[in-house]
Amino acid sequence: MSPGNAAYRSNRAAALTGLGRLGRLGQVEDARKHLCYPGLQLDPAELQKLQIVEKHINKCGDVRRIRDWKGVLREVDAAVAAGADSCVQLFMCRAEALLKLHQIDDAESCISWIPKSKPHPGSLSQARFFGMFSEAYCFFVRAQIEMAFGRFENAVTTAEKASQIDPRNVEVAVLLNNVRMVARARLRGNDLFKSERFTEACSAYGEGLRLDPSNSILYCNRAACWFKLGQWERSIEDCNQALHIQPDYTKAILRRAASNSKLERWEEAVTDYELLRRELPDDNEVAENLFHAQVALKKSRGEEVHNLKFGGEVEDISGLEQFRAAISLPGVSVVHFETASNLQCKQISPLVNTLCSRNPSINFLKVNIQTSPAVAAAENVRVVPTFKIYKNGSQVKEIICPSHDMLEHSIRHYSL
Repeated sequence: MSPGNAAYRSNRAAALTGLGRLGRLGQVEDARKHLCYPGLQLDPAELQKLQIVEKHINKCGDVRRIRDWKGVLREVDAAVAAGADSCVQLFMCRAEALLKLHQIDDAESCISWIPKSKPHPGSLSQARFFGMFSEAYCFFVRAQIEMAFGRFENAVTTAEKASQIDPRNVEVAVLLNNVRMVARARLRGNDLFKSERFTEACSAYGEGLRLDPSNSILYCNRAACWFKLGQWERSIEDCNQALHIQPDYTKAILRRAASNSKLERWEEAVTDYELLRRELPDDNEVAENLFHAQVALKKSRGEEVHNLKFGGEVEDISGLEQFRAAISLPGVSVVHFETASNLQCKQISPLVNTLCSRNPSINFLKVNIQTSPAVAAAENVRVVPTFKIYKNGSQVKEIICPSHDMLEHSIRHYSL
């Protein structure tokens, strides 16, 4: 066929379009068919690109079958790097692998650009990927993500869409059945919990976990039941399971902190409440729980705890007697020596306020050395910002012009 022939040009254009679109639409077979059209002069570079993408997609299917999810990620990345950089199916495959590796936030974010209602044009919805119709596979993955985030009703609806598109696919059928049963178990558990039938609620959530053993929501719900039953060790175990799957799950951290407090494991409770304070800086209940856990920890170590007060604001010191009384209180006091006009003082003040909020059992004080020269002279402070840390009235640390990290580390060190 002559290169000047219209049919030649048409087939070559189709090949190039197919190859270019294979990244976007996964049309590997179409690209190969056009590239290998009888009489069409092959471009070795184009054919090699197609072969590389085909190889990685095939390998992706192989490692997916044996549930090697890290291997799936490797093959997806390789296929994308080879040219399939907008392939909907591959991004769905990446999301599925991330989900199985308990990286659920990443799983959801990596497919956020794909429309939920119609991920493929109509002409492509019947293309197959891992034995499923491509569109069904997209809904198949989305249903699993909805489950992982506890959006059970959405999961059922999405799995039903996958089943409508590919009703004979075994994987889709199994998923739909599991999603429906897990959603029912969760609903039954919630109803039993509201009725204060906590033992039965544990069993209901456990049935859901038998079907979906990587569901952090169900673990956290069951942890709440164990807590109500006074079985705090088991509550902690379920919280740990939930956090293994979803490390930033604040509700699980909160329940673990409460259970550790019940068991008087104050160091673990303080660690969790400190983490929660960073995540929920405006939550007064968390702040107060942290304070009580910190006080209990100090008491367990034999430290003086009477007269400790629940803080939250940096106290402004204006006189020497007020200063001496403040640093003599039991526990740790942090004093920020400053001036109103100093740029470094202005820059570090927001951090001091944040640290004060996070550490309600520590006394945070500030002294303006220009308006309170007697305090500055007594403490021999000439440079600002200067921070001094006192413990039960005795100075234990002085830091001049600290970095944010140094200040935060020092306060944490002396607060323990």
